[in-house]
Amino acid sequence: MIKQAIIPLAGLGTRMLPLTSVLPKELLPINGKPNLEYILEECLEAGIKEFIFIISKKKLSIKKYFFNDNFYKKIIKKKKDKGLIQEYKKIKKYKKMIKFVYQNKPKGTGDAVLKCKKFIKGKYFLMLLPDDLIIRKNCSKEMIRLHKKTSGSIIATKKVERKTVSRWGILSIRNKKKRHFRIKDVVEKPSIKKAPSNYAIIGRYILPTKIFSEIKKLKPGQGEEIHITDAIKSLIKKEYQFYGNIFTGKYLDCGTLSGYINSGIQISKGK
Repeated sequence: MIKQAIIPLAGLGTRMLPLTSVLPKELLPINGKPNLEYILEECLEAGIKEFIFIISKKKLSIKKYFFNDNFYKKIIKKKKDKGLIQEYKKIKKYKKMIKFVYQNKPKGTGDAVLKCKKFIKGKYFLMLLPDDLIIRKNCSKEMIRLHKKTSGSIIATKKVERKTVSRWGILSIRNKKKRHFRIKDVVEKPSIKKAPSNYAIIGRYILPTKIFSEIKKLKPGQGEEIHITDAIKSLIKKEYQFYGNIFTGKYLDCGTLSGYINSGIQISKGK
């Protein structure tokens, strides 16, 4: 069973400036709740028992959000507000499940994941990118179900417009079924002519612990960063089984200001 989830949170959030100059994008409220809590709720519902947050020294406010007991205790002692007490209980529950690792230099998702190696106990783990919200259906739960069925690694995917493929990591596919397919290759931001499909990677992965040794072998790529997709490509070449899960929920991009505004509108409409 997959019980651990890695959540990279060390990014600077420059696409959301000036909002992120004072508050991490993962704590920006969407319909009254931080973006990050939607991710945690998805994981809990999927059976995750432990979270590994990758933060930087510049984003210690994320740690403070979950570890601010004295603040809550003082207010609750004075006000005895039932709603606040419920929120504090929820945060305390999360607090017990979180471990922190630090990535103080932006060296990419591969580097971030490698820093979590000592905490991973099982053969596989879940990784979620908080810029990508998937609502109405639990994507992590669907992926874990497919993992049990195939005993392979899983990447969440959706069809995108052909004209937009150069914005995404695109999957080369084979043996397509109704809701999943075997992944033949991963192509990062291809041109329309070179795109092997229009199935894009969305920020949900079930990865094997073997990925750590592959990351160690990588040299910095685009932007002088270590990319997790390069390690995935390497494992696919070695015949490790990777599958694309065509998720059934609604995708929301929280990584841009327009996407963030739209996410609030969509979530306020209800599930």
